[in-house]
Amino acid sequence: MISLYFTNKDTNTLVPEARNIDVKELTKEPYKTLMNLLIEGPKNEKLERTIPDETKINKIELKENILWIDLSKEFIENQKAGVEVESRTIYSIVNTMTQLNEVEAVKFVIDGKEDCAFSDNAISLKDTFVPKEDLT
Repeated sequence: MISLYFTNKDTNTLVPEARNIDVKELTKEPYKTLMNLLIEGPKNEKLERTIPDETKINKIELKENILWIDLSKEFIENQKAGVEVESRTIYSIVNTMTQLNEVEAVKFVIDGKEDCAFSDNAISLKDTFVPKEDLT
């Protein structure tokens, strides 16, 4: 059982959605499996996905304890603007991935570039992100 984090439509906060995932899938490609589930979205109709349409996974790699996630430009270009929305997008991924023991933080890369930001520049992706306890 693992938790995927999505936005609650009523409260605009991140909340976990528990999922049973095939252990074979999770063992083979754990990070890609979880990212694909986040991109697909929640099963609960009171929740909504945080990752924009058209986002593609270019590459995911664990370096030491940091998970490097390289996503397509749609991740930052198709996102609704605003620090709260962007923060929920970042932490839906970070809080989902850091449930895995070997992942302590997440670094986002866009089409191979490390120093990117969302289109409104509210959140820069140049830093690494650690999980947040307070998901409001």
